Amino acid sequence: MAIGEIKELPKSWAMLGGDGPESYTQNSSYQKGVVDASMEMVDDGIMEKLDLKSLGFESTNDTFRIADFGCSVGPNTFFAVENIMKAVERKHLAQFNNSAALSGFQVFFNDVTTNDFNTLFKALHSNEKYFSAGVPGTFFGRLLPRSTLHFAHSSYCLHWLSKVPKEVLDSESPAWNKGSIQCDGLKKEVTKAYSAQFQSDMNTFLKARAQEIVGGGLMVIITGGLPDGVLMSQAGIGMYYDLLGSCLINSVEAKPW
Repeated sequence: MAIGEIKELPKSWAMLGGDGPESYTQNSSYQKGVVDASMEMVDDGIMEKLDLKSLGFESTNDTFRIADFGCSVGPNTFFAVENIMKAVERKHLAQFNNSAALSGFQVFFNDVTTNDFNTLFKALHSNEKYFSAGVPGTFFGRLLPRSTLHFAHSSYCLHWLSKVPKEVLDSESPAWNKGSIQCDGLKKEVTKAYSAQFQSDMNTFLKARAQEIVGGGLMVIITGGLPDGVLMSQAGIGMYYDLLGSCLINSVEAKPW
C-alpha cells in the first residue's frame, strides 16, 4: 500500500488485462505512438540533464534504477523503459569514455492493484538485461523507499484523477455535471472542480516522487493537453467522450433494471 498524504485510497480502475481482442495490449497503438513521439525529447533530456558523475556512477558499480508509473500490461512500458536505458548507456559512454560499463539496471513497474501484472510479466522477455519488479498501488502516494530512483517515467497516465470531484456528482451543487461524463469546459464551475482535483492529485504525486528520486535524478511526465483557448468539447477526444457518454446514458435509460 502506498505511503503518503492521500487519506482515502482511490478506486482502482485498471486497463483491461489479458491479450485478447478487447485487451489494452491489443488496443494501445495510440499510446505506443505517444511513447515513440517522445523518444527523441527523452533522449535529449538525458544527454543534457543527467549527470552520472554527480550520481556517483564514476566511482561505484551502483545499479541504475528506473520506475514506470502507470505501466499497465505492456508492451508500451517495455518500449519506454528500453528507450530510457539506451539513452542512459549513451550518456554513460559519453561521460566516462567507455572506461566502464554500467553494472546493470533495475526497473520497477507500477500500476494499480487491479492491474494484470501476470500478463505484464509473461510478456517480459527472459533475456532482458535488467532486473524487474512489480509495484502495485496508487501513484498518488509513496510507493518506494526514500532516494530509490535515478529516473522516474509516466506516460499518458496522470490525466486519470484519483477520484471524481464530489461537487460534480451533487445535484444541489453549482458544479453538477448533469448529462456529461467529462469536463468539457463549457461550465465554469465544473471546470473549477476538476482543476482543483487535478491540482491536488499532482501535488500529491510530485511530493511522493520527490522523496523517491535521488538528488540529481530525473523524471519525465508525458500527458495530454489542450492549446490555450480550446475547450475539451472542441477537441477530437472530447467529441469521442461526448459520443460515449450519450451511448452510456441511452443504455441506462433503455435497460429494464
